[in-house]
Amino acid sequence: MSVQERKERERAGRERLILATARELAEQQGWDAVTTRRLAERIEYSQPVLYSHFRGKREIIGAVALEGAAEMAAELRAAASAADGPRARAAAVARAYVGFAERNPAVYDAMFQLDGGLAFAREDTPEPLKDAFAALLENLGDVAGDGVAPELFTEVFWAALHGLATLTRAGRLPPPEADRRLQLLVHRLTLP
Repeated sequence: MSVQERKERERAGRERLILATARELAEQQGWDAVTTRRLAERIEYSQPVLYSHFRGKREIIGAVALEGAAEMAAELRAAASAADGPRARAAAVARAYVGFAERNPAVYDAMFQLDGGLAFAREDTPEPLKDAFAALLENLGDVAGDGVAPELFTEVFWAALHGLATLTRAGRLPPPEADRRLQLLVHRLTLP
């Protein structure tokens, strides 16, 4: 292995450590607790080392969002692959989406609530975000109904899932009815 390859490997390892530490801190104490000073202390590197990887918290949030999008896409596809039929896939995707948001609140916030400097629904949207939407689209398109553009249906379905996840987490919707809400959403929005 060359010196350059070793340095690149070490750099990639530091970057993974920074992001893992930011995620852990955000999940434990919220994103307000994630500062470059705290991250530097936790990973035992200087702040300038952090800044050699990320220009600041906004870029860290963006990188966490991209990681989260890739993880979510994988979870959605795994859930859909275990389901039989279009409606069952839509239901499995809905449960997986809400489950991901519930298990990873800080990552979900980085993806959809906080400014990570990422473009959505544009040509320059980063690939992990496009892929997460594609994971929804490829499993919802078959239930959009005649004359309904699958992309438009997927946007509406996604918006409904996001609303359920966000409102439930904020305590605006009572948690005991969460499963029934998802069932109702899938039943009403998908066609047999």
